[in-house]
Amino acid sequence: MKASQPDIARLARGIRAGERAVIARAITLIESSRPDHRRSARQLLQDLLPDTGHAVRLGVTGAPGVGKSTTIDALGKYLTAQGRKVAVLAVDPSSSRTGGSILADKTRMAELAADPNAFVRPSPSGGTLGGVASKTRECMLICEAAGFDVVLVETMGTGQSETMVADMTDFFLVLMLPGAGDELQGLKKGVVELADMIAINKADGDNRARAKAAAAEYRAALHILGARADWSPPVVTYSALKREGIPEIWAKVLEHRAAMLASGEHGARRREQQVKWMWAMLEERIAARLRSDPALRGKLPRLEAAVADGTLSAAMAVEELAAALGI
Repeated sequence: MKASQPDIARLARGIRAGERAVIARAITLIESSRPDHRRSARQLLQDLLPDTGHAVRLGVTGAPGVGKSTTIDALGKYLTAQGRKVAVLAVDPSSSRTGGSILADKTRMAELAADPNAFVRPSPSGGTLGGVASKTRECMLICEAAGFDVVLVETMGTGQSETMVADMTDFFLVLMLPGAGDELQGLKKGVVELADMIAINKADGDNRARAKAAAAEYRAALHILGARADWSPPVVTYSALKREGIPEIWAKVLEHRAAMLASGEHGARRREQQVKWMWAMLEERIAARLRSDPALRGKLPRLEAAVADGTLSAAMAVEELAAALGI
């Protein structure tokens, strides 16, 4: 019996109406690897495209244990109390061995997950570099079309490249812990260069002084890297657990947005991100072709073995595969 195909028009209507069950079904469709589902997903996104692009896109990263989920829970509740609609795309780590993921963010964002003006969707990273699910961009568009005016993307922050989340959001928030000395030594320069703001969490009780010291260290690091043309990334301290400093974080996000809109950088950044997305999807399609085409799949073990043995250069192996692909 042939599986029924999704009704794209009905899905689009439900998404525009903000129906949570329909939004969840649409994201499941987006994340499906079935070729027919992918075709339907592409058509759905094309139909919804005029309804997207209006939300504040905020990426949140930080090392495990820094309090990302608690921060998003506090920030999300602050925003919904202001009448905003908040969507959270929380990327959970996937096992490279089994493909399984924890998907526990809903339990760590208990208050926000139960808020009628919020939508929390955990997705497995699937091993994607940077801890961003491969379909996060598409899911973000679904949420925007559903009327969410703030979309938060939480990444794992496990030390992989964070370029991907910066390439799909308007504001990149990096969370840190008090005690700057050791953390600063291990901090990747690339993450600091991408950050639109650094926020030191757990600045309460005995940690307040340490948090202030950490903030001073990070400000010095940012000063060494040099100021940007339109924005100097601030360093703030806050406590997600105590819900202290959350309004100040959001104020900085809005300040950054106003500055980027005034300079024209906001639109330029969005356009650049769209083009990068196109190339990323093309590369994904080519890689999928390599994995699925029987003739190409048969060549791979031989070429890999020859490259590993040193009897064939990597450049020649790539040339043979490219010729087989007709590129």
